[in-house]
Amino acid sequence: MRQIRPAELKAWLEDETRQPPLLLDVRQPWENETCRIEGAELMPMATLPARLSELDARREIVVICHHGVRSYHAARFLEHNGCDQVINLSGGVDAWAKEVDSAMPTY
Repeated sequence: MRQIRPAELKAWLEDETRQPPLLLDVRQPWENETCRIEGAELMPMATLPARLSELDARREIVVICHHGVRSYHAARFLEHNGCDQVINLSGGVDAWAKEVDSAMPTY
């Protein structure tokens, strides 16, 4: 399982020479309303099996949750279902708020 830290992801998103990944937020809607990484697509973890066909299995996908645990499990699910470029955001939005965006609300 590939992992990426928030600062690395921020650098990637700012690098205009690289194709940006799909940011896949697997948290619940209320969590997404509290805070989110700009551009992330909300797809709560429980909906992944039903919505798997909406994802491009060839695209790099960074999976995001609160602390990196749900996203790890979601990323494993995606890997086992044909997505071969899946990356877990280590530390989740909590680490993003601490390491990248101190103005982001936390919960």
